[in-house]
Amino acid sequence: MATTTVPLPLTPVPHSLPSQLKRIVLTGFMGAGKTTVGRHLAAALRWEFLDVDALLEERHGSSIADLFTAHGEQGFRRFESHAIARALGYRNTVIALGGGAPEILTNRLLLEQTPATAVIFLDASFPALFDRCMLQPDAAVRPNLADPVAAEARFHARLPLYRRIARITVTTEGKTPDETVANIQESLRKL
Repeated sequence: MATTTVPLPLTPVPHSLPSQLKRIVLTGFMGAGKTTVGRHLAAALRWEFLDVDALLEERHGSSIADLFTAHGEQGFRRFESHAIARALGYRNTVIALGGGAPEILTNRLLLEQTPATAVIFLDASFPALFDRCMLQPDAAVRPNLADPVAAEARFHARLPLYRRIARITVTTEGKTPDETVANIQESLRKL
């Protein structure tokens, strides 16, 4: 399992998570904070963190962009579905999905039907997400952002899918990762 252990942030460990909750899945568009918030949340919960894209890169010895190029989107999505199914077997794990994972029906069904799983949609406006992505060191290797108009159309097409699979929606715009984690923890306590 490709997991990461990070130093614990100052966010307190919640004592009232639902006892049946075994995994938390973060979904959202590029730049929403799935990996960053996921690491902070996992540390706060003292759980493991698993990034599905990192798992795919490790397993195939190739970057996500290279997997897309070599296998096409359909081939990549097949690899991604297998990785998600595997990840959903872990316990006490925060899982960060790739932004396009909910486009595939198999993935949506896996996420909706896996017991003891809370899917959380990390939401922000497209301009905020685009700006975050463009400020990242890997901005040049994100081909989906080369055409901002097409990227925004993809964002709007995915929004209903993110909302459909999520039990919780948390806005990340204008918040630090620790503030987002605190909002997630509060929402989880109410489940």
